Amino acid sequence: MANTQANTAKVDALLVGSGVMSSTLATLLKKLDPTINILMVERLDQVAAESSDGWNNAGTGHAGYCELNYTPQDANGDVSIDRALTINANFEMSLQLWSSLIDLGELPQAQQFIHPTPHISFVWGEDNVAFLRQRHQKLSAHHLFADMEYSEDPAVLAEWMPLVMVGRDKNEAVAATRVPYGADVDFGSLTRQLVDNLQQQSGFELKTAHEVYALQKQNDHWHVSLKNRSTGRHESIQAGFVFLGAGGGALPLLQKSNIPESKGYGGFPVSGQWLVCHDESVIRKHHAKVYGKAAIGAPPMSVPHLDTRIINGKPALLFGPYAGFTTRFLKAGSSLDLIRSVRANNLKPMLDVGINNMDLTRYLISEVMQSHNDRIATLKHYLPDARAEDWTLAQAGQRVQIIKKDDSGRGKLEFGTELVAAQDGSLAALLGASPGASVATKAMIEVLERCFPERMNSGWQQALKELVPSYGESLIADGQLLQKIRQHTLTTLGLTAQKKSRAEVVNLNHQPETNSDRRSTG
Repeated sequence: MANTQANTAKVDALLVGSGVMSSTLATLLKKLDPTINILMVERLDQVAAESSDGWNNAGTGHAGYCELNYTPQDANGDVSIDRALTINANFEMSLQLWSSLIDLGELPQAQQFIHPTPHISFVWGEDNVAFLRQRHQKLSAHHLFADMEYSEDPAVLAEWMPLVMVGRDKNEAVAATRVPYGADVDFGSLTRQLVDNLQQQSGFELKTAHEVYALQKQNDHWHVSLKNRSTGRHESIQAGFVFLGAGGGALPLLQKSNIPESKGYGGFPVSGQWLVCHDESVIRKHHAKVYGKAAIGAPPMSVPHLDTRIINGKPALLFGPYAGFTTRFLKAGSSLDLIRSVRANNLKPMLDVGINNMDLTRYLISEVMQSHNDRIATLKHYLPDARAEDWTLAQAGQRVQIIKKDDSGRGKLEFGTELVAAQDGSLAALLGASPGASVATKAMIEVLERCFPERMNSGWQQALKELVPSYGESLIADGQLLQKIRQHTLTTLGLTAQKKSRAEVVNLNHQPETNSDRRSTG
């Protein structure tokens, strides 16, 4: 029987993807204009099941505290801290929004999605110790990082991360930094709570199991074609504004939009895997995110870390991620995604990246070829007493790194996030990965600024400042403003509270087992 075509529905804003980006943008839009009519479309049958799912991302509240790739060292050995400062200030904007929503009663207790988890950078070897010492000196001199602690004393490090120091060579040079109020964020739980709150408001609709297969600009609106993946029924939407926040799926949709700004962009997909610990006694003894230095040629998403997590209310200990190459743009995507993304306007940049990044290609191939014992050998750098039988491999999420033209017209590979917007502001797409979910608030405010400039200048800016008090000011430049804001956010989000036992955390966060719980331990 032929599929039927429904009448065209009209909305002010169509948000594609139900992850943390779209849910944050929808939340901001409804706070700034409660009358706005929003439709959120998700191709899977549940919310936040791709990049925002707790098992598909690091869960680190990326603030530059522990991620050594945010403070690169140049050929002369000088450490640059500019990117770490920017990422820290951007993450503070997310903390402010979440705090405001809790104050307003629009998010539940913070313990449902965020937990105080010290952020630690750990290195060994004289050269790496010298690097970390310089990094600490520079960062701690700035008010954003003034609370960062540093030590080369094995006894102190054993207090910070006891399992990491057990069985280690006592003659080995080691060093670590620590920020005690780092955060572990279950972005899947956060996203579901944001969407739950949106669904209680008029003018918001969520369609799961619906896929966008075509979009075309017609006069002052976008004509978007959907397919219900459950029934096969086709639907038509007329939207004044479209946001493509579909993770790796954003690039193909951006290409279908055919806006001039989309030309030349390509994608480089990278998969990931975690080692997951199943020994409860080990899980209970580690309470920190311990980040090290990435291997030469490794993408930023593969910076190794021994990672305390609370996912769907359950404690977990993960190590990784181990990177791999895939042709899929989404975990639930097609193996033809990469081939289908090739266009005449991005072929040369993609070929340039392939030719000029052979080290990355070799690294990804070597990661794929590793055995379980190879992965355990890497883990032993962070957990010397690790036993292979206590750890199993679980699949993490997909990331699509950005390929674009540089100033000379050649292709380059970028590992950050980038907003691509139509000149008239009627469509925006977020591409890339790191630091991703942690800076969702900053990224979605950029969407508002670029796509709704008149409304921002006609009252939205002031309303936004009530939700994000640092908006329009610089936390990098203003230490007093930071102190005032940080004191409130850390208190509201429970990041300054004394460390709770694992049992207390589970009691606070207990929720029924989900499909993601089951698949992670299989």
